[in-house]
Amino acid sequence: MSFALLTLFALLLSTGQILFKKAALAGVGGGLFASFLNVWMIAALVLYASATLLWVYILRTIPLSTAYPFVALGFIVVPIAGVMIFGEEIGWRYFVGSFLIVSGIAVISAT
Repeated sequence: MSFALLTLFALLLSTGQILFKKAALAGVGGGLFASFLNVWMIAALVLYASATLLWVYILRTIPLSTAYPFVALGFIVVPIAGVMIFGEEIGWRYFVGSFLIVSGIAVISAT
Protein backbone atom coordinates (compact mmCIF):
# COMPACT_ATOMS: atom_id res chain seq x y z
CA MET A 1 0.00 0.00 0.00
CA SER A 2 2.73 2.48 0.91
CA PHE A 3 4.61 1.80 -2.36
CA ALA A 4 1.40 2.52 -4.31
CA LEU A 5 0.80 5.77 -2.43
CA LEU A 6 4.39 6.90 -2.92
CA THR A 7 4.22 6.11 -6.62
CA LEU A 8 0.89 7.96 -6.91
CA PHE A 9 2.43 10.95 -5.17
CA ALA A 10 5.37 11.00 -7.60
CA LEU A 11 2.99 10.77 -10.55
CA LEU A 12 0.84 13.62 -9.22
CA LEU A 13 3.91 15.84 -8.90
CA SER A 14 5.09 14.89 -12.37
CA THR A 15 1.71 15.57 -13.91
CA GLY A 16 1.62 18.90 -12.13
CA GLN A 17 4.96 19.83 -13.69
CA ILE A 18 3.64 19.00 -17.16
CA LEU A 19 0.56 21.13 -16.48
CA PHE A 20 2.80 24.02 -15.33
CA LYS A 21 4.68 23.76 -18.65
CA LYS A 22 1.39 23.79 -20.57
CA ALA A 23 0.29 26.84 -18.56
CA ALA A 24 3.54 28.61 -19.35
CA LEU A 25 3.21 27.87 -23.06
CA ALA A 26 -0.43 28.97 -23.07
CA GLY A 27 0.64 32.31 -21.58
CA VAL A 28 3.33 33.02 -24.19
CA GLY A 29 2.72 36.39 -25.82
CA GLY A 30 0.41 37.53 -23.07
CA GLY A 31 1.06 39.80 -20.15
CA LEU A 32 3.01 38.96 -17.03
CA PHE A 33 0.06 37.19 -15.42
CA ALA A 34 -1.33 35.53 -18.56
CA SER A 35 0.03 32.14 -17.57
CA PHE A 36 -1.83 32.38 -14.26
CA LEU A 37 -5.16 32.93 -15.92
CA ASN A 38 -5.61 29.71 -17.85
CA VAL A 39 -7.09 26.30 -17.19
CA TRP A 40 -3.67 24.60 -17.23
CA MET A 41 -2.42 26.65 -14.30
CA ILE A 42 -5.59 26.08 -12.30
CA ALA A 43 -5.39 22.34 -12.96
CA ALA A 44 -1.73 22.27 -11.93
CA LEU A 45 -2.45 24.11 -8.69
CA VAL A 46 -5.36 21.82 -7.83
CA LEU A 47 -3.20 18.78 -8.56
CA TYR A 48 -0.35 20.11 -6.41
CA ALA A 49 -2.78 20.82 -3.56
CA SER A 50 -4.05 17.24 -3.82
CA ALA A 51 -0.49 15.93 -3.88
CA THR A 52 0.31 17.95 -0.76
CA LEU A 53 -2.63 16.44 1.11
CA LEU A 54 -1.53 12.96 0.00
CA TRP A 55 2.04 13.72 1.10
CA VAL A 56 0.90 14.66 4.60
CA TYR A 57 -1.12 11.44 4.77
CA ILE A 58 1.90 9.41 3.59
CA LEU A 59 4.13 10.99 6.22
CA ARG A 60 1.75 9.86 8.96
CA THR A 61 2.74 6.24 8.30
CA ILE A 62 6.07 6.25 6.46
CA PRO A 63 9.36 7.69 7.69
CA LEU A 64 10.48 10.76 5.76
CA SER A 65 13.82 9.10 5.01
CA THR A 66 11.95 6.31 3.19
CA ALA A 67 9.30 8.43 1.52
CA TYR A 68 11.33 11.37 0.24
CA PRO A 69 13.45 9.50 -2.33
CA PHE A 70 10.27 8.75 -4.26
CA VAL A 71 10.08 12.46 -5.07
CA ALA A 72 13.10 11.78 -7.30
CA LEU A 73 10.90 9.69 -9.60
CA GLY A 74 9.78 13.01 -11.02
CA PHE A 75 13.29 13.47 -12.42
CA ILE A 76 12.60 10.41 -14.56
CA VAL A 77 8.93 10.84 -15.45
CA VAL A 78 8.89 14.55 -16.28
CA PRO A 79 11.61 14.52 -18.97
CA ILE A 80 10.06 11.44 -20.61
CA ALA A 81 6.70 13.21 -20.65
CA GLY A 82 8.48 16.28 -22.06
CA VAL A 83 9.69 14.17 -24.98
CA MET A 84 6.28 12.61 -25.58
CA ILE A 85 4.14 15.73 -25.11
CA PHE A 86 6.37 18.65 -26.11
CA GLY A 87 8.84 16.98 -28.48
CA GLU A 88 11.80 17.82 -26.25
CA GLU A 89 15.04 15.87 -26.52
CA ILE A 90 17.01 13.92 -23.94
CA GLY A 91 20.44 12.34 -24.32
CA TRP A 92 22.26 9.27 -23.07
CA ARG A 93 23.25 11.03 -19.83
CA TYR A 94 19.59 11.22 -18.92
CA PHE A 95 19.29 7.44 -19.14
CA VAL A 96 22.42 6.88 -17.06
CA GLY A 97 21.16 9.31 -14.43
CA SER A 98 17.71 7.71 -14.44
CA PHE A 99 19.25 4.30 -13.88
CA LEU A 100 21.17 5.67 -10.90
CA ILE A 101 18.05 7.29 -9.44
CA VAL A 102 15.99 4.10 -9.77
CA SER A 103 18.87 2.08 -8.30
CA GLY A 104 19.04 4.41 -5.33
CA ILE A 105 15.31 4.23 -4.74
CA ALA A 106 15.46 0.42 -4.94
CA VAL A 107 18.27 0.31 -2.36
CA ILE A 108 16.41 2.64 0.01
CA SER A 109 13.11 0.80 -0.41
CA ALA A 110 14.72 -2.56 0.31
CA THR A 111 15.89 -1.50 3.78
